[in-house]
Amino acid sequence: MKILVTGRPGVGKTTVVSKIAEGLREKGVSVGGMITYEAREKGVRTGFVVEDLKTGLKGVMASVGYASGPRVGKYGVDIGEIERVGVKAIEDAVAGDEVIIMDEIGPMELYSNAFKTAVSRAFSSPKKVVATIHYRASQNPFCRRIVSLEGILTYVVKPDNRDALPRIILRQLFPTYFNPAPHYDRH
Repeated sequence: MKILVTGRPGVGKTTVVSKIAEGLREKGVSVGGMITYEAREKGVRTGFVVEDLKTGLKGVMASVGYASGPRVGKYGVDIGEIERVGVKAIEDAVAGDEVIIMDEIGPMELYSNAFKTAVSRAFSSPKKVVATIHYRASQNPFCRRIVSLEGILTYVVKPDNRDALPRIILRQLFPTYFNPAPHYDRH
């Protein structure tokens, strides 16, 4: 089971996969991988943080203050942090967890060849995978390859479905754990 979650920036992709990870943990399912989220100072986005879901290890993978490295918009990208935290988290999840979470397969992360290798390993593994992918994925050859893999289920997060998606995806991953018990009326 390989699932991609996509949608416009800010729609809630990270929230969806974070809730999936939380739901899996509550059922005792081993989950690992990485998530990314905004770094903010005084309400202003200053960059992006990458976090290992299993260990809580964090690194600033992009910042308006980084002068060196590749640039995505106004952000300098620190490939070393993506690899130190994100790639290691994916590799650890491939080696030891039932479910691998990867948030996000996007323009910043794709500057790292080690990241692309780890993502490819995750998708070719027998493990269950839930990954967010940048909404402009079709513009990148690596992303096009991931999206076109056989058996991929893709969900588009929108304001009207983002609250229901974690439950829907959890049922796809583990129907026996997450399908509601049958309800019988006593008549």
